[in-house]
Amino acid sequence: MARTQDSTITKKLTRLNMLVSGAALLMACATFVTYDLFTFREAIVRNLSIQASVAGSNSVTALVFNDSHTAENTLSALKAAPNIVSAGIYSLDGQIFAAYRRDPHTQLPSFVSADQAETQMFKDGNVMVTRSIVFQGKPTGIVYVRSDLRTLSVQLRRYAIIAGVVLAASLGTALLLSSVFRRSITEPIVHLAEVARVVSRDKNYTIRATRPAGRDELSTLVESFNEMLIQIQERDGALQSARDQLEQRVDERTFQLATANKELESFSYSVSHDLRAPLRTIDGFSHALLEDCADGLDEAGRTHLNRIRAATQRMGLLIDDLLNLSRLSRTDMHRQSLDISTLASSIASDLRKAQPGRQIELRIEEGLKATADPGLLRVVLENLLSNAWKFTSKRASARIEFGMTPSNGTPAFFVRDDGAGFDPAYADRLFGAFQRLHAMTEFAGTGVGLATVQRIIHRHGGRIWAESAVDHGATFYFTLSEMVAQGAQQ
Repeated sequence: MARTQDSTITKKLTRLNMLVSGAALLMACATFVTYDLFTFREAIVRNLSIQASVAGSNSVTALVFNDSHTAENTLSALKAAPNIVSAGIYSLDGQIFAAYRRDPHTQLPSFVSADQAETQMFKDGNVMVTRSIVFQGKPTGIVYVRSDLRTLSVQLRRYAIIAGVVLAASLGTALLLSSVFRRSITEPIVHLAEVARVVSRDKNYTIRATRPAGRDELSTLVESFNEMLIQIQERDGALQSARDQLEQRVDERTFQLATANKELESFSYSVSHDLRAPLRTIDGFSHALLEDCADGLDEAGRTHLNRIRAATQRMGLLIDDLLNLSRLSRTDMHRQSLDISTLASSIASDLRKAQPGRQIELRIEEGLKATADPGLLRVVLENLLSNAWKFTSKRASARIEFGMTPSNGTPAFFVRDDGAGFDPAYADRLFGAFQRLHAMTEFAGTGVGLATVQRIIHRHGGRIWAESAVDHGATFYFTLSEMVAQGAQQ
């Protein structure tokens, strides 16, 4: 890969160097050729003017004595100049007097006016010069000379050859020099790219790039790259140290949690066995007293024993609720898709069988589904529906509903009743353990049920809240996690 990178950047630098050098040489050659061509054209015109003036001066006598033959002999001397195509002597009235043609088929202008004297013109690969013939200060005639530009073409070819040789030699020299100097540029860059590739591949930030000699942009780039690696290495070390400390803390907290779980299990065992045993003894002996010594007890004594038995049974229920609440944090969850409407209908049927004489209208919305732990969700619905059943017991006829309604874009399940309700000012106390908003003489209960419900809902990633008014019933809403809520909409 290093060779590929080296070849790529080398070619780029070589092409750039050759392009710049070639462009500079071409501009120089074009400037030189343009200037030389301009100078050469002026030289051609100047030479033709001299030849025309000489031919005109030698033809003055022939014009004066009207001797065209002599004038033609004078013009024939132009044969010595191979570039001259034709020439002519014209009288003042513009008529041709004598002519010279290198090629007999060459045509000369049939008329040259005095206004065309002292002019020169380039046309069709030729240059034409016209000059006045003056004798004793007076115009006597006009001389016309036309020359081809073969000399100029030869000069151009010569310039092209010279420019080509110079361009080739210069580009060759530039290529040779670039191959020598480009190493000082490409090798540090290729080395830096290779170091960056190794660092990225191996995540080894201890590697450093070698700084080239001198103080230029490349050495500054390498120094900056090495400083960046130093900073990354320091941050990586700090992150690794923090990660190690975090793992150590996690291990410590895990050990503490495991120890706490063991202590909680030990406590649960103690509650389950050590507390239940004396309660069973108290309840048993109280029952025995009521059965065996009923004749020796008056009504007040029997009432006291019944209260003792009721208190021990209530404490047994309280122990059961506490144990169930403590187990919720340790119970593994197994989520699955379930029909929550069917689950609610089953619980409602059990409640109706327990008290078949109650006049209660039960409305359960059909087709509601959710993704949750079936056992834990049954505990939630049992508590909420049992509470609704309990707090409507003072009414001759009651209504209990279970359904689903949107809440801030999330489906929320609800249990609604038209029972005793509660003061909304105390709504924040509902879900605390042992918190009761009604006296025991009104409605029985341990005050642990809603705390259990809240813990289960939180484990599902949802929330629970209630709305109520005294003597106007209550509505308990609960949501599940986003994933569960989507299942509820299906």
